[in-house]
Amino acid sequence: MSFPRYPKYKISGVEWLGEVPEHWEVLPTKRLFRLVVDPAPNNNDFTLLSIYTAIGVRPRSELEAKGNRASTTDGYWKVQRGDLIVNKLLAWMGAIGVSEYDGVTSPAYDILRKKRPLNPHFYDYLFRCGICFTEFRRHSRGIMDMRLRLYFDDLGQLPMPSPPEKEQNEIVRFLQAETSKIDELVGEQRRLIELLKEKRQAVISHAVTKGLNPHAPLKPSGIEWLGDVPAYWEVQPLKYLIKLSSGGTPSKENTAYWNGNVPWASSKDLKSDELSDTQDHITQMAVSDGVANLVPAGSILTVVRGMILLHTFPVVMTRVPMAINQDLKAITSGSNFDSDYLAWLLRGASAEILGRTDEAAHGTKVLRIDSWLSMHVPVPPVREQREIISALRESLANLDALTAEAERAIELLQERRTALISAAVTGKIDVRDISRGVAGNAEETS
Repeated sequence: MSFPRYPKYKISGVEWLGEVPEHWEVLPTKRLFRLVVDPAPNNNDFTLLSIYTAIGVRPRSELEAKGNRASTTDGYWKVQRGDLIVNKLLAWMGAIGVSEYDGVTSPAYDILRKKRPLNPHFYDYLFRCGICFTEFRRHSRGIMDMRLRLYFDDLGQLPMPSPPEKEQNEIVRFLQAETSKIDELVGEQRRLIELLKEKRQAVISHAVTKGLNPHAPLKPSGIEWLGDVPAYWEVQPLKYLIKLSSGGTPSKENTAYWNGNVPWASSKDLKSDELSDTQDHITQMAVSDGVANLVPAGSILTVVRGMILLHTFPVVMTRVPMAINQDLKAITSGSNFDSDYLAWLLRGASAEILGRTDEAAHGTKVLRIDSWLSMHVPVPPVREQREIISALRESLANLDALTAEAERAIELLQERRTALISAAVTGKIDVRDISRGVAGNAEETS
């Protein structure tokens, strides 16, 4: 669907903004909002708020099991419904939102309250669209991405478009209607992906525990999670079948150890079945000095510590030699297993493995090695293992293609959402008549 443009435009004088509708103002943020530093009452009757990049402002108790973790509100700021809250540390990543709650926030957040008639949701859309991220990042103070902070002294100087309040309301109404449609479509694709993942897991689990022959005679394995297995398969503890290697992190202070050509894997790299390169790299010096060890190609990597273990046990086959960090283990198999089959077996047993995880003192999920290695697994003949590998690759190809198609659909929908928001809040499209139609339809429905 194409949208009309405004009848007349003018030069905004702001490079990133370009032209704006002739009747719009362009004002420094400090003319639109003031910084609120209203100390919160020091009592237990409060709602502690946090700001999340994807979902905006929420009570922390809704999203974290520990709920309102602050034992005191000393040094915290009071928030009113309708305030725009900015996470100073992550503003350039979109951690901004309008509060629908009265509550308190930590000093990590700036609370902005409108100084003139305006719709804070308009600026929520504006501040969280991509065109603002570059400006926010450029005016943030710090030395590294994760240490950048956007202070109101700097944010307040940034010029922002300011349509009449009535028009802001119309733009917000339009965007709420249109983005909700897009979000619904994204939700449908994500539900499809989850169903495909469940199907994929079921196919893998059945193949590695029951084999390919539906008529093969079975025997009780004596293991609850396995049930019956083909009668000629062995069942053995994992500790007799594999060898584990640990990893580590070279000192970040020694720049000679980093940005070399040796792949160094961490949990963020374990997103596919195979791995040939990593996001981070170390140097040969780090390996030579013994602060990192290489695991050979054909090793299986998995995570043994990290919050990913709440829901996923990643299993990834390395295709090149690489180093790993301390949260991973590299697995090599003995003569009982084809290494590719072992990877499929571990994927098929992921539910049982996740059931053996524990929680470390600081709350992070951890897989206890003794508990993991005591797990009994089925061991078919190596020739049959290779037949299962071939069958799995063929049967999963279609599921993986459908998953990739759904992921691409989500990417395109999100790109459209971003472009639509950006165009509307900068005046590149005129949605006033469309918004009035949306409001009229809503009134008829009610």
